[in-house]
Amino acid sequence: MPKISDKKIQRIKEEILSLLYENPAKPLYTSYIAEEMIRDEEFILRVLEELNKEGLIDKIQSNTNGKQYLARKKWTLQPKVYSQYKQLINQ
Repeated sequence: MPKISDKKIQRIKEEILSLLYENPAKPLYTSYIAEEMIRDEEFILRVLEELNKEGLIDKIQSNTNGKQYLARKKWTLQPKVYSQYKQLINQ
């Protein structure tokens, strides 16, 4: 499998952030994000983990009742990133 360039990975990250911005009240599953990006789930999971380490998104590991997700993960923008993104869009 060919290696994806850093520039293309950066563009994919931007698309993921845009998708999460469009759905601020609804955390999205990894599978849904992968489906929207038309990419492999494992690849998208790796990119999401990188965004999480960079402090741009949050990983939601439990439901509203506090029960831990075993296999699925949900993702959302961090509030500070959402407000900065909103300011950028509204300029």
